[in-house]
Amino acid sequence: MKVVVFGLGALGTVFATFLKKDGHTVYGITKDKYIPYFKNNTVSVEGIWGNHEAQLDGIFSDVNDIPDKEIDLVIITVKSYDTKQAVESIKPLVKEKTLVLIAQNGYGNYETAVEELGEKHVLLGRVIFGSQVLRIGHAKVTVNADDVRVGDPSGTILEENILKVVCTIKHSGIPASYDPDVYKILWDKILYNCALNPLGAILECSYGTLAENKETREIMNRIIDEIFLVAKEKGIELNWKSPEEYKKHFYEKLIPPTKNHFPSMYQDLKSGKKTEIDALNGAIVKLAKEIGLKAPVNETITNIIKAKEKIQKI
Repeated sequence: MKVVVFGLGALGTVFATFLKKDGHTVYGITKDKYIPYFKNNTVSVEGIWGNHEAQLDGIFSDVNDIPDKEIDLVIITVKSYDTKQAVESIKPLVKEKTLVLIAQNGYGNYETAVEELGEKHVLLGRVIFGSQVLRIGHAKVTVNADDVRVGDPSGTILEENILKVVCTIKHSGIPASYDPDVYKILWDKILYNCALNPLGAILECSYGTLAENKETREIMNRIIDEIFLVAKEKGIELNWKSPEEYKKHFYEKLIPPTKNHFPSMYQDLKSGKKTEIDALNGAIVKLAKEIGLKAPVNETITNIIKAKEKIQKI
C-alpha cells in the first residue's frame, strides 16, 4: 500500500514507522522547520511495542513534492487546529480510490474532512494508544487502552475497502479493528478526554490523582453531565444510556489502567504548544450554543486553558 502520513508528531511517527517497517511505501508530511531533523528520512519508535526504526520513502513539507501521485491511504495525525489546512492541502493526492483516515482527538475533524473531500473518501479512526515525542522523528508508545477502531460513519465506503485499511494497520503491529459504530466510539474518547485532559493540564497532575480527589471528581462529573445533555439535544447517539452508567465505567474501568498518565494537553502547555481545547470542551460549548443551551463547566475549563495559552504567549 502507498501511504502518506500527514503530521510526524507523536501518533504520526508511530504509524509511519510501523507501516514502513512492514514493507509499505510511506511518505511523511511535516512542517518545513522540522525537515532538517530527519536524517536520511529515518523515524523510530520505542516503548511498550518494542524498538523499531524505518527509513521512509520521503519526508516533505508540501504534498506536491511527493513523487508518487497514486496514493492509497492518507493518515491525518495533525493537531485538530491544523485539520482544515491539512485537508485542503491533500486534495491533489485524493484520487478516485484514495482513502483518508482521520486519526485525531476531538470533535469536528471528521466533519471538516467530509466537507472538503466528500464522504466516499473519509474514514474515521479512534486512536487510544498513548505516544509522546522524545525528539523529532522519535516517539515512545507509553500505553494502549484498546485497538485503533476504524469505520465509516456515512456508510458509503465499501466494507472490503475499510477492512483492507484495518488489516494493513494491524499487520504492521499496531492493534486495529473495524467498527461500524466508530462515531459512538469516538464520542467515548471525547467524554474521556474532556473530563481528564484540561483538568490534568491545569492542575499538572495524573489521571489517577484527578480521580482520587473529591473536588476534581465533582468537576469531572459535571463536565460529563453537560456532555450527555448536549449530545441528547443535538441527537448525537452515545454508547451509554446515562451519565451515571458512563461514570461507573469511567472510574472503575478506564482510569485505573492509565492512572499514572499525564494528559497530552499538559505536555503541550509544558512544551509551549497550542492545545486542542477547541476540539474538546470548547466544541461542547459551541454545540450547546447552537441549540440554545449552556455548558458552564466546560466553558469555564475552556476559558482557563485559553488563558494559560495567552499567559504563556502560545
